[in-house]
Amino acid sequence: MTNLQSGAFLLSFALRHSFVIRHSSFVICLAFAAMSSFADPPPSAKEILASVRMMESRQQIDLQGQLRQNDVVIPFQLVQNGPLIRYSFTNPDEVLQLRLGENGSRLDLVSEGEAEKVPASKLDQRIRGTSVTYEDLSFKFLYWPTARVLGEEKVRTRNCWKLQLRAPSRESQYSNVLLWVDKASGALMRMEGYDWNAQLTKRFEVVSAQKIEGRWFLKQMRVEEFQPGTNHVQARTYLEIKR
Repeated sequence: MTNLQSGAFLLSFALRHSFVIRHSSFVICLAFAAMSSFADPPPSAKEILASVRMMESRQQIDLQGQLRQNDVVIPFQLVQNGPLIRYSFTNPDEVLQLRLGENGSRLDLVSEGEAEKVPASKLDQRIRGTSVTYEDLSFKFLYWPTARVLGEEKVRTRNCWKLQLRAPSRESQYSNVLLWVDKASGALMRMEGYDWNAQLTKRFEVVSAQKIEGRWFLKQMRVEEFQPGTNHVQARTYLEIKR
C-alpha cells in the first residue's frame, strides 16, 4: 500500500469512527485525570495533626464565650496569644491556661499569678458540671503518636480527612478518638471519644462559624455525652463564642 493510500485509509477510518474516537478520548482523559488525582498520595495522619496544631497555635483572639447546658449558662473569657490560651471563669474565679507546644500540651490552673499543672487525676473531671472535662480542653489527643487516616468524609458540606487516634496509656478517659479535619483550613470539625470498652461516650461537632474582623472563628460547638453502649444522648452542652 502506498503512502497516499495509507493516508486515505486512515482518514476514511477516522471519519467513519469519529464518534468512537471522541468517546474513547473522553474516557482516556477521565482515566488520566483519575490517575493524576492518585499520583499525589494523601497526607499522613502525622502531617494532618501537625497542620492542626500549627493552625490552633497561631490565633490571636480576645472574645467572650459561654458553656450552656439546659438552663445553666456559664460565661467565660477566651484570650489566645499564639500557643497560649486562657479560659477565665467567674463565680467562683478560675483561670485555666493551655500551652500548645511542639511535642505536647500543658493545662495549668492559674492562681495569684502562679501556674500549676492540672494533675492527671483531675483531667476527667467536669468543668462546672458540664459535659466538657479538663482533658477535653487540654487537646492532648492531638499529640498521640499512634494515628492513621481512615479516609475522607463530609461534615456539614465540608470535605474532611477522617483520622483515628489511639491513646498511649490509660491515663486518658478515651481509648481512641476519631477526628474530622477540614481539608482546606485544617480546622477540627468533629471529634468522637470512645471509652476503654470501645463505646462512644462523647461527640464534639462544630455547628456554626462566624467572621470577626475578616477572620473565621467558632460560633457554636455542640458537645453530646452518650450513655455507654447506646446511641442515647444523656447530656448536651453548647460551647458558644460571642463577638
